[in-house]
Amino acid sequence: MSVKIIPDDFDHNLFNSKASHPLQSWEWGEARKQMGIEVVRVGEFRNDELVNIFQLTFHQIPKTKYKVGYLPRSVIPSSEVLNFIAEYGKKKNAVFIKIEPNIINSKLKLQATDYKIEESPHPLFPSWTQILDLTKSEDELFKNLKSKTRYNVRLALKKGVDIKEESDEKGFKIFLKLYFDTCKRQKYFGHNQEYHKKIWNNLKDKIAHILIAYFNNTPIAAYELFNFNGVYYYPYGGSSDQYRNTMAANLLMWEAIKLGKKLGAKSFDLWGTLPPDYDPTDPWAGFTRFKEGYNAQFVEMIGSYDLVINKNLYWIYNFSFKLRQLYLNLKK
Repeated sequence: MSVKIIPDDFDHNLFNSKASHPLQSWEWGEARKQMGIEVVRVGEFRNDELVNIFQLTFHQIPKTKYKVGYLPRSVIPSSEVLNFIAEYGKKKNAVFIKIEPNIINSKLKLQATDYKIEESPHPLFPSWTQILDLTKSEDELFKNLKSKTRYNVRLALKKGVDIKEESDEKGFKIFLKLYFDTCKRQKYFGHNQEYHKKIWNNLKDKIAHILIAYFNNTPIAAYELFNFNGVYYYPYGGSSDQYRNTMAANLLMWEAIKLGKKLGAKSFDLWGTLPPDYDPTDPWAGFTRFKEGYNAQFVEMIGSYDLVINKNLYWIYNFSFKLRQLYLNLKK
């Protein structure tokens, strides 16, 4: 096996055929480049045949010459790949590379030969998600909904909620407004509008879809959904404060499931939840319970790991991170 950098003129379709998640897709990498983020694509080859791909980003630590690398949702890197990306990161003044494989929890673990692997104290992706089997029939899927969810879906239909796929600029603008209205209402501050626009512009027509719920011709809920290599994803959603008694969100998710089946996906990854024994007072409990209503299975991922390149700076980075979190918590 050989490991090398994949050039920009590489076959995009071939690259995507080996990608295990939308965050590893060529289009996602292009979107990140447009945000001014350094993207590096690494390939693992057997006799010049591409076997695995690893798309990394490198992020500058403010006011320093140092960087942090990130490898999200790839397959588990071999020792050869780990050494290759560590050496590359070293040349880029990376303190460490965070690795979060798209692998369900198993006995597989990351093993590096020349660099230490630490379980990450600051994961970016949740350790748990919920996954729905879309190979079942539509009737079976509906029958498997929790009784309250099934009731709410029927109630939304009875009240006249209408669901439309609008995977175009108009639909995206509606989604974006509802998404940021929700962020403001819930005091959640994630990525900015420019981030979402660049993601949409690169993933539309291929990966991204917009689904919108209307009541009295007013958009009241919207999802951005990804369909990639047989798996369907629900990364982003938003809703209005109006007409909440219509249960539009329940019908919207049901129609999202139906759209995933129509697109040929075999499973639906709901992108992240609390574990099954979650605390009902946790801020994430609400949307975890909502997703649970569709009878998706709780799945634990393999976890988050740091490939440590500079041991001393890695300790300082984590200590500074804890101080910053403490400061932000005190300001709340």
